[in-house]
Amino acid sequence: MAWFDEAIFYHIYPLGETGAPKENNYNDVKSRLNDIYPWLEHIKEMGFNALYIGPLFESVGHGYETTDYKKLDSRLGVNYDLQRFVKTCHERGIKVILDGVFNHTGRDFFAFRDLKEKRENSIYKDWYCNVNFYGNNEYNDGFSYDNWGGFNLLVKLNYKNPAVSDYMCEVVKFWIDEFDIDGIRLDAADVLDFDFMKKLRKFTESLKPDFWLMGEVIHGDYQRWANAQTLHSVTNYQLHKALYSGYNDHNYFEIAHTVNRFIDMCKNGIKLYNFVDNHDVERIFTKLNNKDHMIPVHILLFTLFGIPSVYYGSEFCVEGKKEKFSDDSLRPMLNIEHMKDMKYHNKVTNTIMKLANLRQSKKVFSRGDYKELLLTNRQYAFSMSDSEDFAIVAVNNDENSAYLRIPLKDNRFEGAKFKEQLSGATYTVNGGVLECNLDKCMGEVFCLE
Repeated sequence: MAWFDEAIFYHIYPLGETGAPKENNYNDVKSRLNDIYPWLEHIKEMGFNALYIGPLFESVGHGYETTDYKKLDSRLGVNYDLQRFVKTCHERGIKVILDGVFNHTGRDFFAFRDLKEKRENSIYKDWYCNVNFYGNNEYNDGFSYDNWGGFNLLVKLNYKNPAVSDYMCEVVKFWIDEFDIDGIRLDAADVLDFDFMKKLRKFTESLKPDFWLMGEVIHGDYQRWANAQTLHSVTNYQLHKALYSGYNDHNYFEIAHTVNRFIDMCKNGIKLYNFVDNHDVERIFTKLNNKDHMIPVHILLFTLFGIPSVYYGSEFCVEGKKEKFSDDSLRPMLNIEHMKDMKYHNKVTNTIMKLANLRQSKKVFSRGDYKELLLTNRQYAFSMSDSEDFAIVAVNNDENSAYLRIPLKDNRFEGAKFKEQLSGATYTVNGGVLECNLDKCMGEVFCLE
């Protein structure tokens, strides 16, 4: 199996975490990336083996309006800082992926600057989509163009022009050669050119066979993007929505239904990137009506098939509410030195550490087949199994404890003993049933002894 099949991701938004200025003047270089080193010890101790960090390259603001794809953002340091950072991660057994913002560029990117200066005479006029020299915009450019999300700050690239895809492949080769990264999260992959993504898949595999491509996709049939020809994986926004609304509505049927939709993809070897929050959505602790649901939500995140990811600070129950004109509260500056010991005395943090380390030690959660065993609005149990191991997961979203009789329907397990991984208690199968009491808003993970 490739490394990413068993990856457990930690996600950091570096411009926010380091408290970098909101605007980049391109002159004040400060190696804030070095401030993230203390997080690496925490990431490793918590049980994570992969880091998604980004955006990282020169931009004017939030990082997704790229100015220079071959230069670390001045607010974070110089290229050597990123070289050293990735090398340190690798020495600690942590893979590194970063943002590839390839759907659009910022207005300070060299090709767009040339277009503004030379207009019809620019050799880069066909690098962007639908440039109209009879139009205009709020910047008074004297021409218009396609953008991302209605923001003219983000100028959409034209991948029908081979020079654009060639340039971006050159960028990725530079990242691999210069920084030795292990993969890319493709920003706005849901509107990115499919032919380019296919070209990128072949190109990166020729450079680094286990290089991982994961795309940001919100809606639609994920198999359009995640398949053998295009990307390895995409962001699982459908499960993200089901996890928090399923708990808020006391509705495990929504979660189970969502999981069942992805079974065929799993059989085809596709593993989706699972998360409960990230830099674009509100923190899970903010979204949950009942904060006690933090533990059972994360039990599902770490035991369902797919690739789990935790956004920095959420393991500490950090809050973050999306504002109308700002995502700043979702991307705060945090001091790990003030929080790192919470893994020993905060129940949520400690449980997430146990779950991440459990997933590393029990490969059945990343390799196994899923089977639903019990389902009601407020209780849910399933198994994960392969040729070597068998595990049962049971969760309870009710504000009262629940007695469960989980049918295994397999004579092989009669009299078998299962150890509950969070408490250490041992249970025995009798009459083809595993009986257990689940505390309110809690869950248990049973592994065959």
